[in-house]
Amino acid sequence: MSLPHAILTALLEKPSSGLELTRRFDRSIGYFWSATHQQIYRELGKLEAEGHIRALPSEAPARGQKKSYEVLPEGRAELARWTAGPQDPRPHRDATLLRLRAAAVVGTAGLATDLTRHLALHQRQLAEYQEIEARDFPPGDDSTQARLHHLVLRAGIELETFWTDWLARALAELPAEEP
Repeated sequence: MSLPHAILTALLEKPSSGLELTRRFDRSIGYFWSATHQQIYRELGKLEAEGHIRALPSEAPARGQKKSYEVLPEGRAELARWTAGPQDPRPHRDATLLRLRAAAVVGTAGLATDLTRHLALHQRQLAEYQEIEARDFPPGDDSTQARLHHLVLRAGIELETFWTDWLARALAELPAEEP
């Protein structure tokens, strides 16, 4: 249910074509709500059919031209309804945690190598988030929009910090692999 709301949010921030929207997802919203290009294009069609968005009029003939979309009042109302409504947290599912449980009964062969790989991935993501924070959130911008965007980024930073700390601890506690 949240992909349409992610798209409405992105289009309210800036009317965009499907291609521009997928690129923006890759650079921002996709950090915490991923979607394939096909999912985004399919959802744009649904949102347009529901009257939540419309294609902006084009000055050139439509054939071969990319369509840009904007949110209609019905779409803004739907996003406001969804934002204000209750939502329960989803249970966390993580294959890494399950693999550790399984390793307790079948052995840890190969686990340290993959946990080390995961640690490097989380360290890179943390560094990327910290670069974004330094670049995009200088002191002094106290607008509601900037504060909320920064809160989302801080959640990513804190999650990556948790994972890097936890993975380092897990690696330290793993028994040495037997040859």
